[in-house]
Amino acid sequence: MILENYYKIEHNKIRVSRQQASEFAKKIANDFNPLHDTDSKRFCVPGDLLFGLVLNQYGLSRNMRFVFSGMVGDGIELHFPENATETLTISDDNGKNYLLIERNGETTRDEEVISRLVQAYVAFSGRAFPYILVPLMEAHDVMINPARPLIIYENMEIHLDRLDPADPELKLSGTCFTINGKRGEVQLKFTLHDNGEVIGKGTKNMVLGGLRPFNADQMHTIVDDYLRRQKQFSTN
Repeated sequence: MILENYYKIEHNKIRVSRQQASEFAKKIANDFNPLHDTDSKRFCVPGDLLFGLVLNQYGLSRNMRFVFSGMVGDGIELHFPENATETLTISDDNGKNYLLIERNGETTRDEEVISRLVQAYVAFSGRAFPYILVPLMEAHDVMINPARPLIIYENMEIHLDRLDPADPELKLSGTCFTINGKRGEVQLKFTLHDNGEVIGKGTKNMVLGGLRPFNADQMHTIVDDYLRRQKQFSTN
């Protein structure tokens, strides 16, 4: 994976175009969330791409936490602090914050290690919908709005025992679904494996909006459309 294909640096600012964001979502993350379509009115840059950009800029640390506070839309230029401190804030020209990073422990800047870890993480993340989230919603008798499906990346953290994985893979280890009215918060817990050895763990947290009673027919329509988009993209 060549991450440089998915962003541009201009005047020490990082910018992701609609096309770059959409290609990363579909080609790398296998993420067909309509929010990442080039023609989406609610377009935003995938959180997984921002995760990769941070690792590309500052390296991979043993302990990292990412908190997303805003959706990065089209044309936004992001400021990445020059000093690689333990707490970093990514913001735009107007001082609006989009991402808070907390990190500590040993850090590696090995490009191959970082590339493998990013690919392993986005592969895990790309399986969340429909394979993990839909069964969770059905079990809790709720679902997202079919007309305006909204699933937003809220935060994630990762803790590593070592920083030299040769063949990393993330595996789901648990889930938690908290519902508050029309809003749901989902936590996916995972372990990080390398050639059969557990070398770390972490969590990914998402917000589901517009919840309503589960309707199997409507949910099947959402999933079928999502899978159709995947298949259509892979055959083009």
